[in-house]
Parts: sequence; C-alpha cells; structure tokens
Amino acid sequence: MEERAPALDRLREHIGRGLFSRVAGPSGPENRARIHDTPGPRWFGPERPIRQVHGDASMFIGGLSALLLQSLHPLAMAAVAAHSGYRGDPWGRLQRTSTFLAVTTYGTAEDAERAVARVRAVHEQVSGLTAEGAAYRAGDPHLLGWVHVAEVDSFLRAHQRFGSAPLDGPGCDGYLADAARVAAALGVPEPPRDLAALAARLDAYRSELRVTREARDAARFLLLRPPLPLAVRGPYAVLAANAVALLPPWARELLGLPCPPLVERLCVRPAGRALTGGIRWAMRPRPVPGAGRRPG
Repeated sequence: MEERAPALDRLREHIGRGLFSRVAGPSGPENRARIHDTPGPRWFGPERPIRQVHGDASMFIGGLSALLLQSLHPLAMAAVAAHSGYRGDPWGRLQRTSTFLAVTTYGTAEDAERAVARVRAVHEQVSGLTAEGAAYRAGDPHLLGWVHVAEVDSFLRAHQRFGSAPLDGPGCDGYLADAARVAAALGVPEPPRDLAALAARLDAYRSELRVTREARDAARFLLLRPPLPLAVRGPYAVLAANAVALLPPWARELLGLPCPPLVERLCVRPAGRALTGGIRWAMRPRPVPGAGRRPG
C-alpha cells in the first residue's frame, strides 16, 4: 500500500496537470496565483453558491451542454461561427472563457471589472449578417441575455446532477443571483435571479430558437470531431453524451440528438458520475502540511 500511494499521487498529478493545462492554457498557473492570491475585496465571498458551482468538476459537462444550447439562437450562433474562432482555436476559446469565469468568480473586484470591460469591448467590435441577411451584434442586450440564461441553466443543471454537493432551492436561487451580478455588468438587462425567473426567461426565448446549418456544424464539431488525441476520445464521448442528456428535451429534439430514457438512466448518467468523480479526484490540490485552504 505504501508503494501504491506515491504512484497514485503521481498519476493523479499527471492527469490533473494535463486537464488544467487544457482548460487554463500556458498562463494557467500564473493566472491561478494572481486570481486566488491577490489581496482585495471580491464580488463573491467564500460562502457564495457561485464559487461552489463554478469550482466543481460538473462544469466540464455543463460547459459543453451550454455551447449546444446557445447554438440554437440563429443570431448568437452566426456571431460565434463568424467571429469566435472555435474551429481554428477551440482550446484558446475555452481557455479565455474559463479564465473569465475564474476571475469574475474568485478574483478581486478590480480584476473582475477589468475582465468585464475587456469582454464588452470585444463584443462592441462583433457584428454582421446571418446567411439569411438578418443583422446581429454581439453586444445586443437581448442576445447577451440568451447567452447568459443558456449558460447558467446548463451550469446549474450539471451541478445538480453531477456536483459533489448539489444545492437546495435557496442555494440555486443564490447561484442565479450571484451570476446575475456578472451578467448585469456585461450588459444583460434584468438577468433572472431565481429558478422561477430563469424558467420564464428561457420560455420567452423559445419562439426565436431553431437549428441552422451553423448550429448543426457546431454540434458535429463538438460531439463527433473534437481536436483530441485518441487516448482521451473515450472519456470525451462520456462527457459529450451527458452534455446532450443534460439538455432540455425540446432542445435535444431541435438538434436531432435523441437520448433514450432507459439508456440515459442505466448507462449515460452513471458513466457521467464516474467521469466527474475522476476529474474531481485528479484536479484536487495535493495537501500541503501547515498550509491553509485556498479559496475556490
């Protein structure tokens, strides 16, 4: 047992470093130290639900599910297809998104405000026309609202299904209230602050949603052709299957991604729980004797 423990520690650290480098990029360690160790007031204290949700391994599934759900708005998807570079630089886009979430969730208020200002400046430069000739602007408050509600709905669904400690009702409302602070800073008008408001807002967008060629292309890329080595295609397939299963039934129907209930219950969800448990194990910081716990 004594010989196996160091070997398991080395394996865990190797997998954890690999996952972290993919999600956080080459500047990940430097950014992590700055985000967590810089003194100063934060938007969210250590007790806030947003820290619990955004720091959990369930975000791997929730993030992919959010991308699929967001693709159903033709104007939002047109902007992503034309300007985000998700095909040419998918890891760079993931790393920028994960860094923004980390800064606004755990970083100082000053750093969070700077991160929001940078995103708003980028949004102001993004505009164009869909294939059908409809105009879009990334800074359009209505489109920003769709991106936000699709994101928080997916993150929260994933956390409630796969998180290490799912939230109770007031905790879910607390998460949405926390996330609304970031959304409002980005320009989302009256973001939903509880579960009832989130459900109503999602329903209000339903009439605008449909599957475009860009959405189908994005789904194929994300689910079937990810830029990954063969060794990790199996775990990614589990992640992708659970991201699809996490979608609201109407969204799965629009995307043409059926998930039979029996297969989902007996195969997909258990595999998803095992995968998120493995990610949680691999990315858990190694205890340092005498060191305090880092927030987040």
